[in-house]
Order: sequence, then C-alpha cells, then structure tokens
Amino acid sequence: MDAQTRLSSGRLPVWLQRPPGSSSASREMKVMLRDSGLNTVCEEARCPNIAECFGRGTATFMILGDVCTRGCRFCSVITGKPHFSPDKFADEAEGVVKATRKLGLRHVVVTSVARDDLEDGGAEGFYLTITRLREELPAVKVEVLVPDFQGNMRSVERVIEAGPHVFNHNLETVPRLYRRVRPGASYRRSLEVLAAAKKASPGVITKTGVMLGLGEEIAELKELLQDARKACVDSFTAGQYMQPTRNHLPVERYLTPSEFLSISNMATAEGFRFVASSPLVRSSYNAEELVNL
Repeated sequence: MDAQTRLSSGRLPVWLQRPPGSSSASREMKVMLRDSGLNTVCEEARCPNIAECFGRGTATFMILGDVCTRGCRFCSVITGKPHFSPDKFADEAEGVVKATRKLGLRHVVVTSVARDDLEDGGAEGFYLTITRLREELPAVKVEVLVPDFQGNMRSVERVIEAGPHVFNHNLETVPRLYRRVRPGASYRRSLEVLAAAKKASPGVITKTGVMLGLGEEIAELKELLQDARKACVDSFTAGQYMQPTRNHLPVERYLTPSEFLSISNMATAEGFRFVASSPLVRSSYNAEELVNL
C-alpha cells in the first residue's frame, strides 16, 4: 500500500498518531486557564498537540474573546457576533500575565480571534497584553499571531509599538485556494501585513505558516515561499491540515514526512532563517525554539 494513504487502525496515517498525554496535567492546566478567565487556541482549534503541550505547561493564549467574526472553513473556533467588549481587554491582559507567571514561561504566544467588528480589529488588545507582559515579566519573550486587521496598517503598527519579539501572521494556503479556504481574507493583504510589520520594526522576527493537504501544488507553494521572502519574512512553518469536524473542509491529501522534509529544504533554500516543516507542526508549536536563532 502506498505510504501516502497507508492508515493505522484509526482514520489518520500512522505518522499523525499521537500518544495520549498526561490527563492529570491537562486537567490542571485547564483549571488554571479557567480560573484566569483565559481561552487558548489549543482548545478552540482542536490542536493535535494539545495533550503534549498542556502536559508540559505550555499554551497559546487566545485574546479578544472566543467568538470570531470570520468563517474560515478550516478553523473550528466559534463564528458569530462577539460579545467580549474592548473594556475587558485590560483584564484579559492581566490574566495572560498571571498565567504566564504561574506557568514559569520563558516564551509566551498570544493570538486572537478576528474582530472585524472593531475599528482597529482588536489591535489595542494586543498592545495592552504585550505591554503588560513586557512590564511585569521583562525576561519573557513575547510572540504574537495576529489576524490581518482588514488591512489596517495602523493596527499593525500599534501591535509593533508594544515591542513583541516575534510577529506572526499566517498565509495559511496558496492564493488559488483562498476563496474556498479563507473567505473574507486576501493573500496580498496578508503579505502586506507581514511587510508592514518588518518595515515598522526591522529587528522584529516576522513569521508565517501554511497548512498542507488542501489541494495545493508544489509550484504554488514555491511561489508562496518566494512571495513571503520578498515581504522580508524570517520564519516559515508548514504542517498537515487535519479536518476538525465533518462540517469543515475535507483533507485532500496526507503528505508524508519525506515530503515535509523536501518542503523544509525548499524553504531553507529560499533564505528563511528558521524553518519548521513536518506533519504535526503548527505555527505556535515549540515556538520558543525560534528565539534561539
């Protein structure tokens, strides 16, 4: 049987099977997050690495509430009308600081839902969270994974003003698939967000990532890599798309580990400073390795 379609006893290829993590450690992590009033993209997006990460006390904090104004067909975060108001952003920032201190994190990743209902797209929430982390925990490295802010470059600048060490915005897929995968988003706009962040702060590490297995062609991926480098992106991640529910886009193909290695080599050849490409890679997985450049 071809390795590309070879399955274990489950529905996923053998290389996508994960051993169960510590249930007690995961439970403790979830209790701490709820006590702090925080959400994580790990839970909301049904990340396959959640047991491992929660088991070792790491998480990607999701701010601006837990309801997204977008309807991306790959994402399991709730879509609808947000009820989390901007006057709560400061309290949410304090919750991130509290959790970061309690977990003893050296590198914290902060992402968010899309907030197209707000004029600044929620940039102020990022500013407050980064600022409080830098003030209270100056030794901690701060990485943000931001939405596109509907192309509002002042919002990008506002996030940069707070001083994140890493600025991440994912391209997610090749431009041909945007209408099907990312309705409401724009490939060119996402590239402009990444370029604007680097222009605003040449010293910040810029980062982007993609999901593979949605029907992209290798030539399209190579063009995406070249476009990202033209936008001065420093870091690139690639992982296998995994359908979170039956209501989401189906997987077109499971790439093999050897294919991911080839993509890693291709990205390195394009000049990225840091590349992570393997089936279970996610944009925030082992993110702390990046700051050791």
